[in-house]
Amino acid sequence: MRVRFPRLPDHERAYALVERDDGAVYRLYGGPAGPRLPHDIVHLVVERELRIGDGTWGAVAAGLGRGSQPGLRAELLADLVESVAGLDHPSDTQILTLAATKLAVLPATDAAVEPAEIAAAAQALQVEAARWARLRVGEELSYDWPRAAHAAQARRARVRKPRIVRSSRKREGRRPT
Repeated sequence: MRVRFPRLPDHERAYALVERDDGAVYRLYGGPAGPRLPHDIVHLVVERELRIGDGTWGAVAAGLGRGSQPGLRAELLADLVESVAGLDHPSDTQILTLAATKLAVLPATDAAVEPAEIAAAAQALQVEAARWARLRVGEELSYDWPRAAHAAQARRARVRKPRIVRSSRKREGRRPT
């Protein structure tokens, strides 16, 4: 899936142009345009960097549209990464402290984060914010949603039945039929 975000004049209604792998092409409307990185790009970058398949953009790629709410974890992680991106040289302790606060409503297993992964996602977000800030009205940022990563995640999620593997040698004492 390819998603393009045009830079519009400030205060106009922003949108993303979505070209899904199944051929569907449409606009997703967001909040008002402005100099700050659009929230939809924040989600796309964070979900891509942290390999979150059940967030906003995973749902769009799957054809569910944006009407389906992203998982709470995806929303909270986007907020966490955005907060870390606002810090100068965040330490592991700072990241874990922020995570404990921002992810407190999640079960412990869903709230566990690796500081290095969060820091890397925050750095990617800083890069995209700088790219957005340099855009002139009429220019755009374009992203490809990683189809292979999410296909691999879907394969891992499937439950496989056990297979019986037999030797190709004939058993002793048995005659071919």
